[in-house]
Amino acid sequence: MPAYAGMTQAQTLEKADSPLRGIFWMLVTGLCFVAVTALVKSLDGRLPAAESAFLRYILGAVFLIPMFGALIRSKLTKRQVSLFGLRGLVHALGVILWFYALARIPIAEVTAMNYMSPIYVTLGAVLLLGERLAIRRILAVGVAFLGALVILRPGFRELDLGHFAMIGAAIGFAIGYLIAKKLSGEVSAAVVVGMLSLMVPIGLAPMALLNWVTPTLWELVVLMGVACFATAGHYTMTMAFQAAPVSVTMPVQFLQLVWSVLLGAVFFAEPPDFFVILGGLLIVSAISFISLREAMLKRA
Repeated sequence: MPAYAGMTQAQTLEKADSPLRGIFWMLVTGLCFVAVTALVKSLDGRLPAAESAFLRYILGAVFLIPMFGALIRSKLTKRQVSLFGLRGLVHALGVILWFYALARIPIAEVTAMNYMSPIYVTLGAVLLLGERLAIRRILAVGVAFLGALVILRPGFRELDLGHFAMIGAAIGFAIGYLIAKKLSGEVSAAVVVGMLSLMVPIGLAPMALLNWVTPTLWELVVLMGVACFATAGHYTMTMAFQAAPVSVTMPVQFLQLVWSVLLGAVFFAEPPDFFVILGGLLIVSAISFISLREAMLKRA
């Protein structure tokens, strides 16, 4: 799953203790999420996307155990429960679209297009939260969208439904992040993460049961691996943001695209695409610029 989805409160923990340690943890994070992508890709689409996503969260429920105490102690209002429910539904739809896209388009394109989530978050913060969008950030957003166009190249090649699914997935993850951002000032990080892990499978269950295919033991093992690597990735990303500023760790995420290109070429017969790499570089550069500006403004 996308890396950005795990950044709910990690940014509030950023320190300048050890840039090298932050870079190391972000490298590990990238490898974890590439492992997630590779495992999902290896399923080859036999299971419906909704069912695969549902099983991933059910199998990963074991990681919720440390959060049970915080969830039980939290006295959530009806408004908070409603917002958590909305976030779970939106995130569930995003996960389904992500699984669907991964079954249809190359790993590198999924990874590169997923980088657009922070850009959608930036735009959503302006439209929904009333934040200002300075001229520098407008230019950065423009560069990111240029990168997306370089990847998709509409009019120069036939676009697959997977490309549109990935656009929808990135937008869904961004909306979920904005809801989490609003709630993170009201409840603890454990509650934010725990409620997401609780609500998403509830949202996925009806869609998964509509077209249920009995999974094999191997498919269950693979999806358990997905849950393990996704959880590890969110944890190491938090470690990265604790160790170093976002402006240091964010550019390292571009290496995730490098790993994805190599993975697709070696294991899935997906030849490297210069335009995907170029577009991904433009998007990551724009995200890094926005992160750097936000870090500078916080220090000021």
